[in-house]
Amino acid sequence: MTTSSLRKFVILSIVAAIATILIKYTAYRLTNSVGLLSDAMESCVNLIAALVALIMLSLAEKPADEEHAFGHNKAEYFSSAIEGGLIILAAFSIIWSAAPRLIHPKPLENISIGLLIALGASIINLIVSLILIRQGKKNHSITLEADGKHLMTDVLTSAGVLLGIALVKLSGWTILDPIVAIGVALNIIWTGYQIIRRSAMGLLDTAIPEDQREQIKQLLEQYRSENVTYHSLMTRQSGQRIFISLHLLAPGNWNIQQGHDLAEEVEERIRTLFQDHQTTVFTHLEPVEDPSSMYDINLDR
Repeated sequence: MTTSSLRKFVILSIVAAIATILIKYTAYRLTNSVGLLSDAMESCVNLIAALVALIMLSLAEKPADEEHAFGHNKAEYFSSAIEGGLIILAAFSIIWSAAPRLIHPKPLENISIGLLIALGASIINLIVSLILIRQGKKNHSITLEADGKHLMTDVLTSAGVLLGIALVKLSGWTILDPIVAIGVALNIIWTGYQIIRRSAMGLLDTAIPEDQREQIKQLLEQYRSENVTYHSLMTRQSGQRIFISLHLLAPGNWNIQQGHDLAEEVEERIRTLFQDHQTTVFTHLEPVEDPSSMYDINLDR
């Protein structure tokens, strides 16, 4: 699926964020629950994050140019990093709002109707988050996946808030409202950290997963019977694109056409391994008998 096709899912996230902000704020006004207020605040962050995701996906789909010969795919990592930061910011805002209620608990009002309204918002977020996470994994879009996980933290927040309010109604202990809100906020901080870490790994040109690298190695080993080997296999992932480079060592008595045919065959077979990605493969051909063919291993590392 193209990046432009993925934008429709981010627009869905924006619509969901606007709807849940209105619903949760209404629930807060009815109940006076700091938990519901913090929940509404997180939905505001969801809206900002979705708008950032839309901008970054639009940037990521721009074609390569002279200034960006390898494309703009890494824009997705900036989006998910910003999203992770906003998640953490939302968590601290929840703690900031809830802390005073630990010292001065306040009674809640209209609890039953508030719970029903907030439950409706949670159902909306749950459906949208599952769609975004599934599409993000399917299309290898860290932006969509991060946005979906962000919404899922909102669902968890809401679940904790609703549980707290229900416990307040059953027990009459108003202090449970801020305690649950703070507990959920701490869990959200962990989710935000994981998203930021994954984005940082992408920006640092982290290699593709070990099992995928092993597939490439197994394919290359098939050529040893032709006295063809390899070295300096390097991989990295940038958004939806995978970059793979390696040096092929072939018999020195081969002519140019034979070497070219080998490189073309290897590159095509590697691209076939990763058909669900946009895969770019670079090969460099060297004579297997020449010791100098091995000198560049140290340079590459």
